[in-house]
Amino acid sequence: MWGFITCLNDILIPFLKVIFGLSYAQANLINLCFFGAYFLVSIPAGKLVARVGYKNGLLIGLVIAAIGCFLFYPAAGSRAYALFLGALFILASGITVLQVAANPYVAILGKPSLASARLTLTQAFNSLGVFIAPYIGSILILSHLPELDNVAPETIDIGALQIPYLVFGGILLFVSILLSRLKLPVIAHTTPDGFSAADMGRAWHRRHLVLGVIGIFTYVGAEVAIGSHIVNYLNLPDVMNMTPKEAGIMLMFYGGTAMVGRFLGAYLLGRFPTGRLLAINAVGAVLLILLSVSSTGEVAMWTLLAVGFMNSLMFSAIFTLAVADLGSLTEEASGLLCTAIVGGALIPPLFGLIADYQSLRLAFILPALCYAYIGWYGLSGHKQKTA
Repeated sequence: MWGFITCLNDILIPFLKVIFGLSYAQANLINLCFFGAYFLVSIPAGKLVARVGYKNGLLIGLVIAAIGCFLFYPAAGSRAYALFLGALFILASGITVLQVAANPYVAILGKPSLASARLTLTQAFNSLGVFIAPYIGSILILSHLPELDNVAPETIDIGALQIPYLVFGGILLFVSILLSRLKLPVIAHTTPDGFSAADMGRAWHRRHLVLGVIGIFTYVGAEVAIGSHIVNYLNLPDVMNMTPKEAGIMLMFYGGTAMVGRFLGAYLLGRFPTGRLLAINAVGAVLLILLSVSSTGEVAMWTLLAVGFMNSLMFSAIFTLAVADLGSLTEEASGLLCTAIVGGALIPPLFGLIADYQSLRLAFILPALCYAYIGWYGLSGHKQKTA
């Protein structure tokens, strides 16, 4: 569900861009509000989860996310961009609590050597939501955009957002009811080696965690920047010249390849070093982006969509490398890492500015630089040293 809802931002951006006559930079305020919630909410969420436990943290996150979905109804009714941004912030706050509770719980729920594989497997089901969201979003939302450029925005049916988000909110509440009936294991932490009781509030002193925070920042920023602009990229005359609905459906392959990669990664991460696989995927992402922006037509389209495959295990690999051997500091470290998801709020607007003032093609160099850093983290930056 949270993969599905997060991916719908990639449908909202081209839809609201037309409705409100926004520039690329203005449309990316959607990402700023959604992923900005991670920056503001993650650390408090980490403290909340440490106090109430993983299961209650998940329940709280689901309810908050449902409220955010329900707020889309009045936002669409008032036809106010600011209200949409507010609803997205509340929705993202709930997703943030879910991330802070679920990711470390999965990472520590079993053998440490298989933590990356477990988290990648759960991310694969996240990608299932990412895979189907573009198709459903294109049918329910982007299909309401006219193909003619001279149609007045005020004549377009913005109410197309109301019913879908009411349904999504209802599903989230239903999931919370199911979860409340499950009995989940309670994890008891031990103090990590090299730390005394006085060090318990200083997880950021671990170098591999700090560099992992930067890794999550760059990864999420790159992934969101690419996904949010695939529709516009495929609309370019020298790429595929697709309509918004057609391009939105093609966005399925961006999430679909990530889903395939994550199921495959869940197998590979149990058998090969996590850092090495992370570096290979990051280098592959850089090469695919460079090939896409230097080509046209189907080559440009498929090479960019294939970056989703390279994204597949990055989040789980970076996360598990960063929280390795932190013991009772895991919740605090999770809060720090989820704060870094703010990269999805800051990098896409910068991407949008480059696209506005230079070109959309040139803007893709920014995520390529992000992947270059991730490659270095996989090769060397994750090695544990005290900062």
